[in-house]
Amino acid sequence: MIIIGEKINGSIPSVAKAIAARDADFLINLAKKQEEAGATFIDVCASVDPEIEFETLKWMVEVIQDNIDTPLCIDSPNADMLLDIIPICKKPGLFNSVSMEGTKVDHVFPKIADTKWECFALLSDDKGIPKTAADRIRVFENLMAKAKEYGIAPNRLHIDPLVEMLCTSENGIETVVEVITYIKEHYPTIHISGAISNISFNLPARKLINMGFVTLAMNAGMDSGIFDPTDKTLLGIIYATEALLGLDDFCMEYITAYREERIAPPAVKKA
Repeated sequence: MIIIGEKINGSIPSVAKAIAARDADFLINLAKKQEEAGATFIDVCASVDPEIEFETLKWMVEVIQDNIDTPLCIDSPNADMLLDIIPICKKPGLFNSVSMEGTKVDHVFPKIADTKWECFALLSDDKGIPKTAADRIRVFENLMAKAKEYGIAPNRLHIDPLVEMLCTSENGIETVVEVITYIKEHYPTIHISGAISNISFNLPARKLINMGFVTLAMNAGMDSGIFDPTDKTLLGIIYATEALLGLDDFCMEYITAYREERIAPPAVKKA
């Protein structure tokens, strides 16, 4: 599983406070913890007012990349602003994100085509979030036509099938599973991603829903995700699922993660 560490996001109150105070040590500590937990990318999202977003994200990127080796996932709904952040990054990472809304793809894909940057892509367009699997697949095929036009290989893309709240979904995760299955059948090297915790918003015992979802999604083909890599129980579920799906020869990755104490079994209350 490609792990995109989610903890450095200004939408989290403690992170927002650190950003406002320019508390570099707080952000560095969060980045190092996620790196030590095995994150593939560290997501960096300012979540501040648009007029100060560039300078804020620039400061965050500079502080974090000077203290860790893990590549960054630069994150903002403003794709054009993120293009200005790319030259500040010391190494290629993950661009988060584009969609088929407006001209995002036509602005971003040409700029990253001849680089090693990977790109997160949402299956939404100018009509919004498609409700059916067929409409999401239509958006996906339009996206892939653009990727082909600009020379973006499928293995550089992380497709978000649009993980929504389970409690307001009309058909559970049936639509998401159908979309994931279609994409992986037609583009085996592409990555399927998403914010794991989106599924459990407004539900009690959210971690249980998250763990159930990640198992089902991985079985359908999800191989990338935005989540907390320091959550040893969720990470344990991911390693266990990879082993059960035959993606971990002789369970060596699972065993190593357990020995290194990066994963842990769920806590059991004593009677």
